Amino acid sequence: MTTAIEETGDAINQVNVSKPPILAKQYVLPFILVAALFPLWGFANDITNPLVKAFKDIFLISNAQSSMVQFAFYLGYGIMAIPAAIFIRRFSYKAGILLGLGLYATGALLFLPASMTAQFNFFLLALCVLTCGLALLETTANPYVLSMGSPETSTQRLNLAQAFNPIGSLGGMFVASNYILSELKVEEFRAQEKLAHPEYNDMLPSVVDGKLTAALSDFATTEPVAHQAMQAADLITVRGPYLAIAIVVAVLFFIFLKSKLPDTISHEHPLTKKELKDTFARLLSSARYREGVIAQAFYVGAQIMCWTFIIHYGMTSVGLSAAQAQQYNMVAMGIFLASRFICTFVLGFIRPGQLLMVLAAGGIALSFGTIFVGGMTGLYCLIATSACMSLMFPTIYGIALKDTGDDASLASAGLVMAIVGGALMPPMQGTLIDGNSLIAGIPAVQTSFALPLVCFIVIAIYGYRAHKIHKV
Repeated sequence: MTTAIEETGDAINQVNVSKPPILAKQYVLPFILVAALFPLWGFANDITNPLVKAFKDIFLISNAQSSMVQFAFYLGYGIMAIPAAIFIRRFSYKAGILLGLGLYATGALLFLPASMTAQFNFFLLALCVLTCGLALLETTANPYVLSMGSPETSTQRLNLAQAFNPIGSLGGMFVASNYILSELKVEEFRAQEKLAHPEYNDMLPSVVDGKLTAALSDFATTEPVAHQAMQAADLITVRGPYLAIAIVVAVLFFIFLKSKLPDTISHEHPLTKKELKDTFARLLSSARYREGVIAQAFYVGAQIMCWTFIIHYGMTSVGLSAAQAQQYNMVAMGIFLASRFICTFVLGFIRPGQLLMVLAAGGIALSFGTIFVGGMTGLYCLIATSACMSLMFPTIYGIALKDTGDDASLASAGLVMAIVGGALMPPMQGTLIDGNSLIAGIPAVQTSFALPLVCFIVIAIYGYRAHKIHKV
């Protein structure tokens, strides 16, 4: 006769046996190698975000023009995502990783001639080449991780790998703050102007920022030789970290070249034009996937806008320097990193769609605080949105890719291509900042965060549909 305790133990054992492991033993080493790639695009993303503000002052251009940094950066995803998927399907995940690393290193190295010629468009080209490499890496790494084990635990496995992405982001932010923004001669100029005009202490931060920008423009006109020397020094400062990361990526290239990785793609059905057409037809017939691509585009747009313009917010609404504002960006990323591990744990207890809906609702509430409260409290609200964004990308990704089978590489390409949302939306926000405020009495930089607010609403709708309709 069995006791209640024995029966309970048997039930627990049955659950443990029936639930497959997140990562099987044979995939541990390949998983570690591929997971090492995830910090690479985090680093590139977050060392590039501050360049929007830096290039605005270095080249004396508008917020909308400097936002072309993000357009060029994320345009690479739109260009390369589908070709990357076709390349991977024809060859292998390893081949995709090697080509991605090669393009990444090439784009970073192009910062050398770009800085020597002092051409803004040359920097945009370098960033676009670099992100063509990132598109290949993301199109490869995400479905590769999903394929390393049971489909039942695929979302958790991807979330685990994605948890290492913010480590690279923190590294990129640290380098941007300590080796780029704090070393720029243009920031020294702004600081000296503040000291020379003590009356600025009694003015609104947004007014002071405008006066400093005007003073910099006057300096470029009256002292062109000195301004060119300052510009050249700042561009050398900007290029340094990119040349360093090019070396790191080159080392990883040779590590992967010598490593043996399992081929988890089926090559029984070659990817012909008809097969390509049929695959996209199957994918687009799925409402869950179709809506996931849209939600991903809005998520990436929200993320890039919040992290790019936090510097503008800190400088305009609070009165911080660029380097000080970037420190708050690092705090936001620390919160993002901690929240990602916490939410990955929580995901073991609630469904992905439900979690996505809750996180998006938090993003909506905090966006209202960012817009209407302002000052340090508004900045804190903007920082806190990172906690809500922490698990959105991999959760949307996992929901949309569920049950795609051999179509996963092409399905992944569509979701990676959705990252182009990060190219389209920041210039829109930059235009709002350059123009008149959407709400009288509130600085334009604050009301411009109505765009991330709209993005979080779209994501909340997808989370609701995924939970209630798609049952994910």
